[in-house]
Amino acid sequence: MTTRQNLTTIATHWTDLYDALTTTGTGTWPPAGRMNDYLAALDQVDAEEIEARRALRDLERSPEQLGETRAPIRLHIHDTMRAVEAALLALADQIAADIQRPVIEPRRMPRGWNDDTALQVALLCAKDAADSRRWRYVGTDRRTAPRAALWLLGRYENAPGPFRALTEAQAYRVEHTAAAAADRVEGALQLTRTTATTRMQCACTGTVEIHGGDGHPPTARCTLCGRTYTAHDHAA
Repeated sequence: MTTRQNLTTIATHWTDLYDALTTTGTGTWPPAGRMNDYLAALDQVDAEEIEARRALRDLERSPEQLGETRAPIRLHIHDTMRAVEAALLALADQIAADIQRPVIEPRRMPRGWNDDTALQVALLCAKDAADSRRWRYVGTDRRTAPRAALWLLGRYENAPGPFRALTEAQAYRVEHTAAAAADRVEGALQLTRTTATTRMQCACTGTVEIHGGDGHPPTARCTLCGRTYTAHDHAA
């Protein structure tokens, strides 16, 4: 995808991540059941997620509670949101420090004057300080992943505002960060089809790859003979 598409994906799907944070969903891809033999390569990832969930439960349980309690959030969604937001805010802070013009201040304007020129200068300074196009270094309502994504998009496309144009190196950083962040968002929401190589071998000795993760039924296919497998049938 283009950098515009990547940054737009982050901004538009952020509320979907919030919605998914506390919902149980239908389980993550790859699926369990008869596809388990094809997913051996991902066992370590699954084990790490289970251990993280147990650790979170241990922190939340009081000594008098009996049995296991359920984690209140989906950890992989939470981790995705934290990582993406931190990366975008850090990049926006760094780029704004380099390209954003300081606010105009009437430091040399004598006090006490009430003529039109003095009023116009004061109005211009106030308007410049309040310019909504400026990146803000404080304010929790302004420092969010969607705002950072859209602000970076404006800078990447050289939209008008109190800014210098991005350098080639800065543009590359926006491209790289946007692509990585969008990939994590789409992966967490299972918006894109993913391919994973398994340790299973086909009867022809070829390697089996599993394809899925986009909400459609997953399949596994031999890379050598083309034989396909599904979660419901051993072969198709």
